[in-house]
Amino acid sequence: MENAQITRRALMCGVAALPLVGCGAVPDIMIVPEAASVGTNETVFTATNRVFRDGAFQSVRQEQLSFTQFDISVPPEREVGAVQPGRSRRRGPDLQTEFVASAGNHLRSPEAFRAALQAEAQRSGSREVMVFIHGFNSTIGTGLYRTAQIHHDFAIPGIPVHYSWPSAGNPLGYAYDRDSALFARDGLEALLREIVAAGLDIVLTAHSLGSAVVMEVLRQLRIGGQDAVMNRINGVILFSPDIDVDVFRGQAARIGTLPQPFVIFTSQRDRALTVSARITGLRERVGNLSNPEDLADFEVTLIDVSAFAGGVRDPLNHFAGASSPAVVQILREVAQLNSAFEQDTSQQTGLLPGTILTIQNATQVLLTPLSQN
Repeated sequence: MENAQITRRALMCGVAALPLVGCGAVPDIMIVPEAASVGTNETVFTATNRVFRDGAFQSVRQEQLSFTQFDISVPPEREVGAVQPGRSRRRGPDLQTEFVASAGNHLRSPEAFRAALQAEAQRSGSREVMVFIHGFNSTIGTGLYRTAQIHHDFAIPGIPVHYSWPSAGNPLGYAYDRDSALFARDGLEALLREIVAAGLDIVLTAHSLGSAVVMEVLRQLRIGGQDAVMNRINGVILFSPDIDVDVFRGQAARIGTLPQPFVIFTSQRDRALTVSARITGLRERVGNLSNPEDLADFEVTLIDVSAFAGGVRDPLNHFAGASSPAVVQILREVAQLNSAFEQDTSQQTGLLPGTILTIQNATQVLLTPLSQN
């Protein structure tokens, strides 16, 4: 396999703000080999069309994809759902509480990426790949750590792959990110083609603006007659999708038969989507939809987590579906999430605590804390 080891020095200089929280600057990815013996190791692959320059992945766009394999240390002392990237200190990051990478290798070609995926599939015993697509204001590091957190906290059996499109990684960069999300469509399609070429299946998970990338790619796969790829997508999970409701309806109609299950996490307490809606002059985005009848034409499951606050790193309640410890607990204990990847979702939704509404083709679950049942 063609690869090149990424050293601690090479990735210490990338600096970016954490998404959605004003907590100051942190190193983007830190390579700390000794972390391999501290936290729980997660092997996470990254595909990106960010330029790699001066020892760091930039927000600058490039047409071709590059691939990297990381070992991520999920720290042992943290609240479920929380992601705290390692901070640069004189004594080094706190490996008990902060996410870092313990190793990283550039995969120099698509062929090397496919070979590495196949090797990991053989090692793990899974033929399914969980692709996570990050949202607005994200660096490659924050998306990478979030991928590891979702895979670890939900105990997903598939191989985690992070698609890192070139977000500005800046809370003032929304316009740049909206354009980059459109730019990122072909890169995600190319990634999905590579995974299928490796003989593996796919589950798509996305957050915020990344959900728009997913919908656009599903649309263009369907228009392009790429049934070989579409048929290998075993499910879609969208967390807090930052998509105009009418745009989503148009995308879904053009896609036709949606991959199943198709799960959308919503929250009317999502302050980030409230701001996004105001920017467009509307009241709602898909991720804070109040009326499920707006999507009743489509076979989707809406999980409303408005009863839950986001976790300690999510003050805007923009990722409550993955950052809230209570939500994670419910989804792990009731469904273990991997059962949601089965073709029939009716039994899983019936086990979830809360009110279940069926409106034409759509199902809405108003999730409630376990203590209220």
